[in-house]
Amino acid sequence: MSRSLFEKIWANHEVGDGLIYIDLHLVHEVTSPQAFAGLRLADRKVRRPDKTIATADHNVPTDGTSVARMIADELSRKQVEALERNCEEFGVPVYSVGSDRQGIVHVIGPELGLTQPGLTIVCGDSHTSTHGAFGALAFGIGTSEVEHVLATQCLVQKRPKTMRINYSGKLGYGVVAKDLILATIGRLGTAGMTGYAVEYAGETIEGLTMANRMTICNMTIEGGGRAGMIAPDETTFEWVEGKPGAPADFESALARWRGLPSAPGASFDNEVEIDAASLSPMVTWGTNPGQVVEVTGEVPAPTSDSEERALRYMGLEPGRAIEEIELDRIFIGSCTNSRIQDLREAASVVEGRKVASTLEAMVVPGSAQVKAAAEAEGLDEIFRAAGFDWRSAGCSMCLGMNPDTLSPGERCASTSNRNFEGRQGKGGRTHLVSPKMAAAAAIEGRFVDIRNWN
Repeated sequence: MSRSLFEKIWANHEVGDGLIYIDLHLVHEVTSPQAFAGLRLADRKVRRPDKTIATADHNVPTDGTSVARMIADELSRKQVEALERNCEEFGVPVYSVGSDRQGIVHVIGPELGLTQPGLTIVCGDSHTSTHGAFGALAFGIGTSEVEHVLATQCLVQKRPKTMRINYSGKLGYGVVAKDLILATIGRLGTAGMTGYAVEYAGETIEGLTMANRMTICNMTIEGGGRAGMIAPDETTFEWVEGKPGAPADFESALARWRGLPSAPGASFDNEVEIDAASLSPMVTWGTNPGQVVEVTGEVPAPTSDSEERALRYMGLEPGRAIEEIELDRIFIGSCTNSRIQDLREAASVVEGRKVASTLEAMVVPGSAQVKAAAEAEGLDEIFRAAGFDWRSAGCSMCLGMNPDTLSPGERCASTSNRNFEGRQGKGGRTHLVSPKMAAAAAIEGRFVDIRNWN
């Protein structure tokens, strides 16, 4: 029987009917306090602390605060300090504020080589699907499930259906992975992948870097998917090799990994075909990632009550050209687009230019290591010279759980993954774009088509 990538990993990890073993458990400060408290009340230990890694990211201020006790916001400080205490008590390695390995959980896992092909990976965060870019089965779990994995290293899980999205053609100039996944969600809708483990395949995907593959898998959840996956190949193997967490016997690991891709003839419950060569840079206009159009397009007329509500919230009128929408803030960061490649691409756009006087712009590296690498290359100086605020690592303005938030009515071009009402701050208006599109918008003060902008 020809099996898919998903089917191979599931079969290798199912230890009981609907019970799977977890190879790697990623933990952060927001969804873990109650889980650790549950262990304490039941007098249980963490079963596999060697398969568990923690970091502080959601509540971390990006102003350079170097230790948890100096975090100004009381709730944020308590959550980060609780993470540090819990990890010390239960023997879980933690990279908290001030660590040179601290960062967004979905950035540090891959950069440390902990994310590897064939693994099952969970975290109390919906964007755990990011790790599927390496040929892993990775998905978000709830707080009670976090406790269950800490205690047993297993998880009760209903087997999802399978979907394969095949992309053909080469991405055009100025069109990148963020545009690819936004266009996909725009076509399928925010519920189009619901109930599926999605494999992204085809020549377009094979030509992407690991950073771009992570962007694709990261936003699977915005399409309703349970997990996003990409078959491992030489690009994957080159990323993992030499990382701190890479297997000691790398050749043996390679032999296993090369057997993971979906076999010819493998069947899927649903298959979708998308012509990647026909796509343009994308910009969201509404309050979910499926409400998206090409940058050369217009704000569409509403066809439902939810779209009417989205237009009211966003302060937009049907027929308005996307390139006429002026902005107040620019955010380059998040687990979707904060890796060194993302920062290099944005820096290439703003070098030698100045941020428009009508807005404020910020860059937030995804991890302390990304920040250090960018500074070693001088990217921080390029951004600062252009007028960007250069910050420390964290989730930052992706979500309103730290000091980096929008004010009511502020309009932001953001490289993050969600544009829900209030996502970046109460009353804030979010437009999702790629790093290059955000960078160009920072210079012009409005959206522009990066393909012909100079």
